[in-house]
Amino acid sequence: MEAFNFTAACDDNNLYTFDLRKLGSPLNIYMGHVMAVLCVDYSPTGRELVSGSYDKTIRIFETTKGRSKEVYHTKRMQRLFAVKYSRDSKYVLSGSDETNIRLWKSLAWDKLGPVSAREKTALEYNAKLITRYQNHPQVRRIKRHRNIPSMVRSITKEHQTIRSAAKVREENKRNHSKPGAVPRVAERNKHVVSEGV
Repeated sequence: MEAFNFTAACDDNNLYTFDLRKLGSPLNIYMGHVMAVLCVDYSPTGRELVSGSYDKTIRIFETTKGRSKEVYHTKRMQRLFAVKYSRDSKYVLSGSDETNIRLWKSLAWDKLGPVSAREKTALEYNAKLITRYQNHPQVRRIKRHRNIPSMVRSITKEHQTIRSAAKVREENKRNHSKPGAVPRVAERNKHVVSEGV
């Protein structure tokens, strides 16, 4: 993470990383939330960021990728108003609407407490297997799979339908207009209204 980059949590369900020197288009757009994103925090390493949303989920993103690698939620947790990484980046703290503070592991599969030599060997072997077969479709599917609340799943499907319909409309406009009349706009540039200095 560069000192002149910052990430903004927005009302349109996305997070945007900008460079202070060039605000014309975001460096990265982080998608996945289905309601307004209210809080964001970088890990001490600067390689990950955590966000909390009105949709009652916490998402952890790698700064180089636009999709979340982890999703945390519970049935009792309400809308999130604060998220924060611990100093050692092993934990994420969250504060929600029902006045509870929760502590989450930043790596859900990470083992707490002492690890025996045998367990350590098994964990290293499993990590090597995952990296070796990371391009296999079944391994990718398992690695990507996250359990999310049904409300979030249904709203995500609805948003996908709306986005695909908008793409079809835009393509139809392009097909039935003069060549070059409807230009292709990159996703990063669609979200910036104007750059004011």
